[in-house]
Amino acid sequence: MLLGAIEAGGTKFVCATGAENGQVSDRISILTTTPAETMTAVDDYFTTHPVDAIGIGSFGPIGVNPDDPKYGYITTTPKPGWGDFDFLGHLKSRFNIPLYWTTDVNEAAYGESMIGIAKDVPNSIYMTIGTGVGAGVISQNHIFNGRTHTELGHMRLNRLPGDDFKSNCSYHDICLEGLAAGPAVGKRTGKAGKDIPVDDPVWPIIADYIAQACVNLTVAFAPDKIILNGGVMNQRQLFPMIREKFAAYLNGYEEVPPLDDYIVPAGLGNNSGIAGGLLLAQAALKNA
Repeated sequence: MLLGAIEAGGTKFVCATGAENGQVSDRISILTTTPAETMTAVDDYFTTHPVDAIGIGSFGPIGVNPDDPKYGYITTTPKPGWGDFDFLGHLKSRFNIPLYWTTDVNEAAYGESMIGIAKDVPNSIYMTIGTGVGAGVISQNHIFNGRTHTELGHMRLNRLPGDDFKSNCSYHDICLEGLAAGPAVGKRTGKAGKDIPVDDPVWPIIADYIAQACVNLTVAFAPDKIILNGGVMNQRQLFPMIREKFAAYLNGYEEVPPLDDYIVPAGLGNNSGIAGGLLLAQAALKNA
């Protein structure tokens, strides 16, 4: 059995083949340009690398409710040319195999929950903090969706006293993405994250907002583990600051696992999404 995975990001697509245990045997990176150009490259890859099923995780927003007329579509994305694009319909028209369709963060969350750092617990949340902020929720080893997928990067936070930074989100004045994602860090400092010293005063601000988000996730979903990944979280000095602020904000209200084992980096690193896609392809094959 050979399985396929697509991790469709706003900057690049990663297509891969691999096994049902999530191990990758081949992969390719494709720039996200226009749907015609990018999807032609995707089609070519899986034509020359035939598979039995494909798991797809896409940037969004996307339609994930099978009863929605826009199911399988990328919907209201600001990415030029991709709004109202029937991603799943395109693949169905070219490949007569089972397909699993979800968000890119749900795909990564599933990978971490099945074979990554959360493999031993049934409930986890994977949150990526990079160019944007997104999160996937795993409840009892299944991907959580409601009316649609979650948009946890846009949760409202309490602005820190003295922080007059104008939110980088065009919709919300004090959401996590607008205050603490990579572009916000860059605008706060005038530097790329990799060029900012580990003791720069911006990092405690970013850690505080992420800690607030972790408290919100804790009281809303009661996970066994919160996994933080993405470019901003490459700053490993953030983890102890986040845990300290989290403990102060939760203030003993509910019992959580030891924080070193509760708020953690991804176990699969940059492979969370692709591994999750392979595992979701296996699930699609079983469901078929």
